[in-house]
Amino acid sequence: MLLSEGTIGSCVEIQDMILPAPIEKRLEALGMTQGSSVTILNSKNHGVLIVKIRGTRFALGKNITQNITVR
Repeated sequence: MLLSEGTIGSCVEIQDMILPAPIEKRLEALGMTQGSSVTILNSKNHGVLIVKIRGTRFALGKNITQNITVR
């Protein structure tokens, strides 16, 4: 399943990220690594998500959430 397909309030685990290297490195620096838990707090505009990672809230664009695989 893709992160963009998640429902509000669900907690998912990151499986894989297929993103350009600079974006992937930045997300890893912020704590979004393989195996980390992500809670979906809000969904806006078909794929734009507000998520909570390790106690911090982030807004992720559609181009990012559609390239992150979760379970």
